[in-house]
Amino acid sequence: MTGGIAVAYSRQEDEIQLIAIGASTGGTDAIYQVLHRLPESLPGIVIVQHIPEGFSKRFADRLDAQTKIKTKEAEHGDVVEPGHAYVAPGDHHIIVQRYGKKIWLERVDQERVNGHRPSVDVLFHSVAQHFGQDALGVLLTGMGSDGAKGLLSMRLAGSYTIGQDEHSSVVYGMPKVAYEIGGVVKQHPLNDIAEAILKQVGFTKNEKRL
Repeated sequence: MTGGIAVAYSRQEDEIQLIAIGASTGGTDAIYQVLHRLPESLPGIVIVQHIPEGFSKRFADRLDAQTKIKTKEAEHGDVVEPGHAYVAPGDHHIIVQRYGKKIWLERVDQERVNGHRPSVDVLFHSVAQHFGQDALGVLLTGMGSDGAKGLLSMRLAGSYTIGQDEHSSVVYGMPKVAYEIGGVVKQHPLNDIAEAILKQVGFTKNEKRL
């Protein structure tokens, strides 16, 4: 009789302080597919999904209920905690600020960027400014180019950056542009992105046969 396999993760490093994720068309499911494969013992995660006002809280609540990551709609002044995820509120940009190891969010009510509010570029540029190599950027499926220049700025600042590949994207727009301008270190199929994140933040996978 063959038993099951228990999988546990152990973290060896503590260099990455923040994970930033952006998505648009097809992104609500893609973000879920990534988060539900992740353990709770991760750096804080900040998410920009192009979504109307009023729906962002429902999306955050769904992620909170269906994944191990404690997820909420981001509010102005939220302190970003490890093992927590924060979804940008519909119709509002968010940026990250940092003082030492303290990380917090600020809402920025400026004009739409790339036709969007919240904009992935707005978040990613703030991450590049304050985190450099201490952050990880992920750009998932989506129409247009929002997030591409921001992901490039993160890479140029020293961040490791991941893009979703064409085959697994609902719309291969944002990650395609990011890849073409040099903003993506490596592309992955959607189902492999969680594993790529774990590798970059210093987790090792331990399997034990039951």
